[in-house]
Amino acid sequence: MPTPEDIWEAADLPARRLAGVALNPSSPEDVLLRLLADGPPAVRMVLCRDRILPDAVVDAVLKHPDTYTRSFFARNPHVDPAQRARLVDDPEWFVRAHLADAPRLPVGGVYRPLPDETIVHMISTYENDFLPDYRQISMELQRSMPTHPVAKVRSWGVGGWGGLPAEIRAALLADPDEDVREGAQRRARSEDPAWVERELPDRTCHGRWDILLHRPLSRTVVDGVLTAPVAEGERAAIARNPSLPADVVVLLAGDPDPEVREEIACRTDLGPAERRALAVDPDPKVRLALSVHPALSEEERAGIDYEVPADDRFHPWPGPRAPRDPRQVRRDATSGHPLLRRRAAEVPTLPPDLVERLVADEDLGVRVLLAQNHPDAPAALLLRSFLEYTGPGRAHLTTRPNFPTTGLAAFADHEDPEVRALAALDPQTAPATAERLTRDPDPAVRAAMARHPNLPPSRLAELLDDEELAHTAASNPALDSEVIHRLVAMRGRLA
Repeated sequence: MPTPEDIWEAADLPARRLAGVALNPSSPEDVLLRLLADGPPAVRMVLCRDRILPDAVVDAVLKHPDTYTRSFFARNPHVDPAQRARLVDDPEWFVRAHLADAPRLPVGGVYRPLPDETIVHMISTYENDFLPDYRQISMELQRSMPTHPVAKVRSWGVGGWGGLPAEIRAALLADPDEDVREGAQRRARSEDPAWVERELPDRTCHGRWDILLHRPLSRTVVDGVLTAPVAEGERAAIARNPSLPADVVVLLAGDPDPEVREEIACRTDLGPAERRALAVDPDPKVRLALSVHPALSEEERAGIDYEVPADDRFHPWPGPRAPRDPRQVRRDATSGHPLLRRRAAEVPTLPPDLVERLVADEDLGVRVLLAQNHPDAPAALLLRSFLEYTGPGRAHLTTRPNFPTTGLAAFADHEDPEVRALAALDPQTAPATAERLTRDPDPAVRAAMARHPNLPPSRLAELLDDEELAHTAASNPALDSEVIHRLVAMRGRLA
């Protein structure tokens, strides 16, 4: 089966022009319908996958005879998930599988869940090979799964066994459905150190690492790791295991391997003597890990010689998350430790007074994470973050609700090409500037400016015959309606 990359590579210049028309916000409904009916594969791909569509076009996509065309709509991250959900009973497994899989988002994109009833239907009727990606499941449905009226959904709910209250565990162990009961029993057995000891593989593999990291360990297993580990790194693996005996926590706090001490420093059950020792550890990573320990006072944190790396990479949170305790968030936001303030900056429900406080934070990471994650991040913060931060998720900042547009043409001569490209967002960018930047040395700048509606018509006409920029030029909203209709009539040819 051809990949999306194969489909695009196979597209000739006329097809790429039509693909631009398919993405053009000025293309009327009748043009989109004709491209859907008659367009080559690359055109139908971008039309169905890469934009919001009018209702009439959505209806036509859902009835389209081509499996690939429907599958691209199933992967569309721009449309309302309820529209994609209409493919839940598509006759082709290929389409259903792509619906179950989460759409590919740009860096910083936020997953929107499918309707709960769609997810329940998938769990109830789909084969195990293509069940819904958890990123498409609402937090509300995830929380309700252990007590859901549909047995197969309760089976999924068993997966959160470790965080379930005792009464819900008991109900699942006595569930009327055999599969649910068996799943609950397996989870319950996995909390028995004797069972874990019997099941522990004697070779290095995913199952062994999972047990060492997450399952309750018997003393025999712990002693085996300490004296005869199967693979390097196993002491570090058990260092964060919640079942580790207190005397072993003390022992590993003085382990010669700094990676082990760094893991131990993160344990909430770390004793005062171990905290004091790790606070002056010779390894800077160990001191940094200990410096954010929840048992420390602000004065104790300030007394640790830690250094926060300056080259950290910051990422927006891509989907729903469990709510945090507002009191803990406030403590983190007002801490003197930048890593704790960064944790607070990631919270999208941060109250206005804390937003105002963190906007002016001295730490770049705090400011960038606030800009990336808070829906009300102010315009000045968003622009400042974009100008100062050059790591992953930078481009996502320009998609935030309050990112400014006016005045960005002032950056048209900036040495950083990503900053020069900001001029493409400014509706007041002068036509001459837009034209000049379509000849910029950087291809991303050229592509961004080829879409600018202030581009002189003569230059826009030239770009329609440019191998590199014809696709983006055809998506320019200033493209004349007559040109759009002529391109469609001529199947993408100019003459």
